[in-house]
Amino acid sequence: MTAETAVHNGRCHCGNIQVSFETARRPEELHPRICGCSFCRRQGARYASDPQGRVRFEVRDPERLTRYRFGHKTADFLLCATCGVYFGAVMTEGGMRYAVLNVDVFDEPVAIADTPQSFDYDAEDEADRVARRKARWTPVETIVEGSS
Repeated sequence: MTAETAVHNGRCHCGNIQVSFETARRPEELHPRICGCSFCRRQGARYASDPQGRVRFEVRDPERLTRYRFGHKTADFLLCATCGVYFGAVMTEGGMRYAVLNVDVFDEPVAIADTPQSFDYDAEDEADRVARRKARWTPVETIVEGSS
Protein backbone atom coordinates (compact mmCIF):
# COMPACT_ATOMS: atom_id res chain seq x y z
CA MET A 1 0.00 0.00 0.00
CA THR A 2 1.34 3.43 -0.94
CA ALA A 3 0.57 6.91 0.36
CA GLU A 4 -1.72 7.38 -2.66
CA THR A 5 -3.74 4.26 -1.89
CA ALA A 6 -7.10 4.73 -0.23
CA VAL A 7 -8.60 1.98 1.90
CA HIS A 8 -12.37 1.90 2.25
CA ASN A 9 -13.60 -0.38 5.01
CA GLY A 10 -17.16 -1.48 5.47
CA ARG A 11 -19.28 -3.89 7.42
CA CYS A 12 -22.83 -5.01 7.78
CA HIS A 13 -24.98 -3.77 10.68
CA CYS A 14 -24.50 -6.90 12.80
CA GLY A 15 -20.73 -7.09 12.11
CA ASN A 16 -20.75 -10.56 10.58
CA ILE A 17 -19.29 -9.44 7.23
CA GLN A 18 -16.48 -6.95 6.75
CA VAL A 19 -14.89 -5.70 3.56
CA SER A 20 -11.71 -3.79 2.80
CA PHE A 21 -11.31 -2.15 -0.63
CA GLU A 22 -7.89 -0.77 -1.58
CA THR A 23 -7.65 1.53 -4.57
CA ALA A 24 -5.25 4.12 -5.93
CA ARG A 25 -8.20 5.84 -7.61
CA ARG A 26 -9.48 9.05 -6.11
CA PRO A 27 -13.21 9.02 -5.30
CA GLU A 28 -13.99 11.07 -8.41
CA GLU A 29 -12.25 8.41 -10.52
CA LEU A 30 -14.37 5.53 -9.25
CA HIS A 31 -17.22 6.28 -11.69
CA PRO A 32 -20.08 4.60 -9.85
CA ARG A 33 -22.46 2.43 -11.84
CA ILE A 34 -26.04 1.37 -11.37
CA CYS A 35 -27.07 -1.95 -12.85
CA GLY A 36 -30.54 -1.93 -14.38
CA CYS A 37 -31.45 -5.53 -13.50
CA SER A 38 -34.40 -6.11 -11.19
CA PHE A 39 -32.22 -7.37 -8.30
CA CYS A 40 -29.80 -4.43 -8.31
CA ARG A 41 -32.58 -1.86 -8.76
CA ARG A 42 -34.36 -3.27 -5.71
CA GLN A 43 -31.14 -3.09 -3.68
CA GLY A 44 -30.47 0.52 -4.69
CA ALA A 45 -26.79 -0.33 -5.08
CA ARG A 46 -24.16 2.02 -6.49
CA TYR A 47 -21.20 -0.02 -7.68
CA ALA A 48 -17.50 0.77 -7.86
CA SER A 49 -14.47 -1.30 -8.78
CA ASP A 50 -10.80 -0.92 -9.64
CA PRO A 51 -9.03 -3.60 -11.72
CA GLN A 52 -5.71 -2.46 -10.17
CA GLY A 53 -7.10 -2.47 -6.63
CA ARG A 54 -7.92 -5.33 -4.30
CA VAL A 55 -10.74 -6.48 -2.06
CA ARG A 56 -10.68 -8.55 1.11
CA PHE A 57 -13.79 -10.02 2.74
CA GLU A 58 -13.95 -11.38 6.29
CA VAL A 59 -16.96 -13.40 7.39
CA ARG A 60 -17.30 -14.33 11.06
CA ASP A 61 -20.11 -16.86 10.63
CA PRO A 62 -20.25 -18.32 7.11
CA GLU A 63 -23.75 -19.70 7.85
CA ARG A 64 -24.98 -16.09 7.94
CA LEU A 65 -23.52 -15.18 4.52
CA THR A 66 -26.08 -15.49 1.75
CA ARG A 67 -24.79 -16.06 -1.77
CA TYR A 68 -27.53 -15.40 -4.29
CA ARG A 69 -27.25 -16.33 -7.99
CA PHE A 70 -29.65 -15.62 -10.82
CA GLY A 71 -29.65 -15.09 -14.59
CA HIS A 72 -26.44 -16.51 -16.06
CA LYS A 73 -25.38 -17.61 -12.54
CA THR A 74 -21.85 -16.31 -13.12
CA ALA A 75 -21.52 -14.37 -9.84
CA ASP A 76 -22.47 -14.64 -6.18
CA PHE A 77 -24.38 -11.64 -4.87
CA LEU A 78 -23.35 -11.32 -1.21
CA LEU A 79 -25.80 -10.41 1.53
CA CYS A 80 -25.78 -10.75 5.29
CA ALA A 81 -28.53 -13.21 6.21
CA THR A 82 -28.94 -11.58 9.64
CA CYS A 83 -29.18 -7.84 8.93
CA GLY A 84 -29.76 -7.85 5.17
CA VAL A 85 -26.87 -5.60 4.08
CA TYR A 86 -25.94 -6.13 0.42
CA PHE A 87 -22.19 -5.93 -0.34
CA GLY A 88 -21.94 -6.52 -4.07
CA ALA A 89 -20.99 -9.45 -6.26
CA VAL A 90 -18.05 -11.85 -6.60
CA MET A 91 -17.22 -13.87 -9.70
CA THR A 92 -14.74 -16.75 -9.81
CA GLU A 93 -13.05 -17.33 -13.18
CA GLY A 94 -9.86 -19.19 -14.00
CA GLY A 95 -8.92 -19.60 -10.35
CA MET A 96 -9.25 -15.86 -9.68
CA ARG A 97 -12.02 -13.94 -7.93
CA TYR A 98 -13.27 -10.53 -9.00
CA ALA A 99 -15.65 -8.23 -7.12
CA VAL A 100 -17.78 -5.17 -7.64
CA LEU A 101 -18.77 -3.37 -4.45
CA ASN A 102 -21.80 -1.48 -3.30
CA VAL A 103 -20.17 1.77 -2.10
CA ASP A 104 -22.97 2.28 0.39
CA VAL A 105 -21.49 -0.45 2.67
CA PHE A 106 -18.38 1.61 3.44
CA ASP A 107 -18.10 2.92 7.00
CA GLU A 108 -17.23 6.40 5.76
CA PRO A 109 -19.33 7.73 2.90
CA VAL A 110 -17.34 7.92 -0.32
CA ALA A 111 -17.58 11.39 -1.85
CA ILE A 112 -18.18 10.28 -5.42
CA ALA A 113 -18.40 13.27 -7.70
CA ASP A 114 -20.17 11.60 -10.61
CA THR A 115 -23.84 10.89 -10.85
CA PRO A 116 -23.98 7.11 -11.09
CA GLN A 117 -24.25 5.89 -14.65
CA SER A 118 -26.97 3.32 -15.31
CA PHE A 119 -26.26 0.21 -17.40
CA ASP A 120 -28.43 -2.61 -18.72
CA TYR A 121 -26.47 -5.83 -19.19
CA ASP A 122 -29.42 -8.05 -20.18
CA ALA A 123 -28.24 -8.35 -23.81
CA GLU A 124 -24.86 -9.78 -22.80
CA ASP A 125 -24.24 -13.46 -23.29
CA GLU A 126 -22.30 -15.36 -20.63
CA ALA A 127 -18.88 -14.99 -22.33
CA ASP A 128 -19.30 -11.22 -22.77
CA ARG A 129 -20.42 -10.84 -19.16
CA VAL A 130 -17.44 -12.75 -17.79
CA ALA A 131 -15.00 -10.80 -20.02
CA ARG A 132 -16.46 -7.43 -18.92
CA ARG A 133 -16.22 -8.38 -15.27
CA LYS A 134 -12.63 -9.60 -15.56
CA ALA A 135 -11.67 -6.31 -17.22
CA ARG A 136 -13.55 -3.95 -14.86
CA TRP A 137 -14.01 -5.63 -11.48
CA THR A 138 -11.53 -5.62 -8.58
CA PRO A 139 -9.41 -8.69 -7.84
CA VAL A 140 -10.37 -10.34 -4.57
CA GLU A 141 -7.34 -10.91 -2.40
CA THR A 142 -9.12 -13.32 -0.10
CA ILE A 143 -12.39 -14.27 1.51
CA VAL A 144 -11.71 -15.29 5.10
CA GLU A 145 -14.53 -17.31 6.60
CA GLY A 146 -14.87 -18.16 10.26
CA SER A 147 -12.68 -15.29 11.52
CA SER A 148 -13.35 -13.64 14.84
